Amino acid sequence: MWSYHHIITFILTFSSYALFHATRKTFSNVKSTISSEWTSTPGNETHCNKPDTLWTAHHMYAKSDDAETYLGVLDAVFMIAYAVGLYISGVLGDRYELRKVLSIGMCSTAVMVFVFGCVFEWTHFYNQYLYVIVWILNGLLQSTGWPTVVAVMGNWFGKSSRGFVLGVWSACASVGNIIGALMVSQVLHYGYDFAFLVTSTALFAGGVINIFGLVNCPKEIGLPSPDEDMHYVDLEVNKARFSPDIQYDTRPEDLDDTAALLGHDGDSDVQTQTLVLREPPSGQALSFKKALLLPGVLMYAFAYFCLKLVNYSFFFWLPYYLHASFGWKESTADKISIWYDIGGIVGGTFAGVISDCLGKRSVVVVPMLVLAIPSLVGFKNSPNDMTMNAVLMTITGFFIGGVANLISAAISADLGKQGPIQGNKEALATVTGIVDGTGSVGAALGQTVCTILCIIPMLLREVPELWSDIKVCCSKYTFTWYCGLYKRQAKDLVPVSINDDDEDLFSD
Repeated sequence: MWSYHHIITFILTFSSYALFHATRKTFSNVKSTISSEWTSTPGNETHCNKPDTLWTAHHMYAKSDDAETYLGVLDAVFMIAYAVGLYISGVLGDRYELRKVLSIGMCSTAVMVFVFGCVFEWTHFYNQYLYVIVWILNGLLQSTGWPTVVAVMGNWFGKSSRGFVLGVWSACASVGNIIGALMVSQVLHYGYDFAFLVTSTALFAGGVINIFGLVNCPKEIGLPSPDEDMHYVDLEVNKARFSPDIQYDTRPEDLDDTAALLGHDGDSDVQTQTLVLREPPSGQALSFKKALLLPGVLMYAFAYFCLKLVNYSFFFWLPYYLHASFGWKESTADKISIWYDIGGIVGGTFAGVISDCLGKRSVVVVPMLVLAIPSLVGFKNSPNDMTMNAVLMTITGFFIGGVANLISAAISADLGKQGPIQGNKEALATVTGIVDGTGSVGAALGQTVCTILCIIPMLLREVPELWSDIKVCCSKYTFTWYCGLYKRQAKDLVPVSINDDDEDLFSD
């Protein structure tokens, strides 16, 4: 039976991760503006804008293509840091108080976003390397969000309703994207720094509220944990399913739960052995290795590895793609991109309800992923029509975003609460971190490969120039056995083909 505290926990964790995603979405929604701000643009030909340094001091790049490549680099380093951080944050969440880890992560992330988008802009301090460092720290700190909020929700809601509850709750990421897009569209005309200011302030306030209002688990306030009233018994366990070095605490239905996750029939004729299972020591966190070896964790982690690459491609680049492909205003593209997240909300809820009714998750995941293929093809060929784009985006989000929400929330909670570790609340954050972290590795690799492909034309252009500079430099020196290496006089230099810009190399 749900209480007032269940509702408060649902609202606080939902809004916390929604605010995380709102700040994350801000960057993707202002990319076009940042690209134009960081790129030198010609002045009005009817006026003489002098001195030039006054008008171009904040421009880091001469061409928009270079700025776009750098934005891709920021996406890549963010995802790499985020993926690494998820593995660490999951372990930290199971060893320290979830509420504190989440609140500290929210407040510190807000500070990083504020520094990146506001402080640097207000002080007119522009440095490529410092931007990368701050964005790496942002990725590490943002990773504290998902493992902790999923662990708190898993502690409060039981298996029987987890698919529906977490299916609805997993819409927090999509709702956060929508909130972020709406916030940005309302203040972007003042400057992109105001977009970062609004979202970072909201995130910091959310972290402060969690410090005083969030409860980690029901037992902290004297309420029973979900499914606690079921009895523990000895049972036959498929020895191929469970890691032999884990002491298990399980219930009769947990074997069926694990079979549902792995796609097995609980009545199948398999070789079994009888094990005496006992409850793990209370408060003892599960090691990373043992969490990795839990049934189904690796399979779903690698599945999410592939899926999150596609999902985050839409997350990072959809507004920019709509702006560049169809020429829509950036604020319009931000609003239209919301429909992908709406599709993810509906898809996640639908998948959770159906999987609860069937008692199995994989039979819902696979058909939705198969149907995602034609939806992607359809969106790729969408015409320059806002209504049609919105419809195709919603369908694509339903199949891709819906499955992503199911795997990252309900299935991760199932994996962290299944038979081998049932009753041990110190494992859920670690398992969630493994699944989501592996998915983020896939997204990071995808961003990195795309970034390298974008940089290749610049590499091909700059390598010959570098080789020419090396030859010019080498031509200024000579070596003899009696004098060794010495600089040649200008009159002795052999003429080489160089650009006018390199004439100063010959001056002593």
